[in-house]
Amino acid sequence: QVQLVESGGGLVEPGGSLRLSCVASGSISDKAMGWYRQAPGNQREFVAEINSGGITSYGDFVKGRFITSRDNAKKTVHLQMSDLYSGNTAVYFCNARFLFFHDWGQGTQVTVSS
Repeated sequence: QVQLVESGGGLVEPGGSLRLSCVASGSISDKAMGWYRQAPGNQREFVAEINSGGITSYGDFVKGRFITSRDNAKKTVHLQMSDLYSGNTAVYFCNARFLFFHDWGQGTQVTVSS
């Protein structure tokens, strides 16, 4: 089990970019690290994941605008988000997955508005 702390959220104008970070309290080298989001009234939704081998996957809505990366030595994952629009407004959560075990961060708010 690891503690996860997200950062980097905030207010950004449509078309802008943000870089989210997630720092873990312990090793993540054997874990798949993911990003999920939840908008008010909606269920939590998959955004992106990078597995222990560095292979990435993304939600259908991403359409090449987001990139996730990891630095195992720094126990950190990032989500670089570009060309943001209002529909991307949500709380973004970091997830660490190992087999059937999941750890979650507390989330960071991303608001896209002019």
